[in-house]
Amino acid sequence: MYDIRWIRENAAAFDKGLERRGLAPLSSSLLELDDVRRSSIAKAQATQERRNALSKEIGKAMGAKDVALADKLKAEVAALKEQQPALEAEEKAAKDALDEKLAAIPNAPFDDVPDGADEHGNVVLHVHGVKPEERGLLKGVNAPKQHFELGEALGQMDFEKAAKLSGSRFVVLQSQIARLSRAIGQFMLDTHTEEHGYTEVNPPLLVRDDAMFGTAQLPKFREDQFRAGEDHWLIPTAEVPLTNLARESILSEEELPLRFTALTPCFRSEAGSAGRDTRGMLRQHQFEKVELVSITAPEKSREEHERMLACAEAVLKKLDLHYRVMTLCTGDMGFASQKTWDIEAWLPGQKTYREISSCSVCGDFQARRMNARYKTKDGKGPFFVHTLNGSGTAVGRALIAVMENYQNADGSITVPDVLVPYMRGVTRIEKAA
Repeated sequence: MYDIRWIRENAAAFDKGLERRGLAPLSSSLLELDDVRRSSIAKAQATQERRNALSKEIGKAMGAKDVALADKLKAEVAALKEQQPALEAEEKAAKDALDEKLAAIPNAPFDDVPDGADEHGNVVLHVHGVKPEERGLLKGVNAPKQHFELGEALGQMDFEKAAKLSGSRFVVLQSQIARLSRAIGQFMLDTHTEEHGYTEVNPPLLVRDDAMFGTAQLPKFREDQFRAGEDHWLIPTAEVPLTNLARESILSEEELPLRFTALTPCFRSEAGSAGRDTRGMLRQHQFEKVELVSITAPEKSREEHERMLACAEAVLKKLDLHYRVMTLCTGDMGFASQKTWDIEAWLPGQKTYREISSCSVCGDFQARRMNARYKTKDGKGPFFVHTLNGSGTAVGRALIAVMENYQNADGSITVPDVLVPYMRGVTRIEKAA
């Protein structure tokens, strides 16, 4: 969310940012709304100042025993008082109209974000490792299978039963694949808490409107969310509760950075994904993800973004997965982001890269919506904090990557070395006898 004063002082830069997002200029219309708001405030203030002045004149008239004048002045005060509710309503309406427009505008991209209309404009930042097919890891596997083919053949991944229970875009995992999924999540949590300094959080899965507004899921992306009763939403990601831990707070600079991680179920309606990834686990209404969130001082956020990416990459390196990191272009990055790096894992069964993690720096965009601030060591401020979020990583997609990259010719799946302790020594997942 933007500071209208900044827009007034930097109208050209603001419109340039919108243009890079593929949007028309908005500064003029926003400033017109702000002029209405400022005019209504001025009218209300002038009315109050007149009432204050009249009160003093009434006192003088009463002191001079000029009853007629005092009564006349009192009548004027009464008339002004009657106007006050209408003036306050006018001011509120003007403020609400401006806030509604501001809330629907995406964050401005950094200058070093590539311009582009969609995912085809994304740019490769770097690549880690080589494809398993090129280093002999898929020996005897002439035509690598997709994860759902492997899981269904093993009898441990069932989409039909899930559909009977809940409809499309759900899955039932069983036996060792269910355990492998759990192992991946626990391994990621342990890595981020024990090696990367994140504090583990077990947050609520239901949040209120204000929390969803704070991280910018509302109001623009209402159709992508699951409503739970009149007062709550199911979280689409733990970014929502973790980032909102700083809402309506004034932190000290010494407390920063705050780094949180959580492994939670996530819920998304996938309203705009009809017909996409209908087979398998890639795009589900319910999935698990390890979330990373950082709250920093403004001058540290770019550095923290690089650190967060490295933390997410470390997980994939430990799993010995081939991946690439993409810098998202202006047309593909998220609404609240100033810059986003996506990590895309290679899936031999699909013969393509697919997103497994996304790390974004949001500047003070979410902090303004949450009123999350801090004071410097010398007591200056409060200033808005900067927020960052990332996947560390998506558990279901990591499971997909492990299954497809570690498949064997007989349909079994080798357990990556780093996960064997979490599997209590199981090194291979096979079909039950």
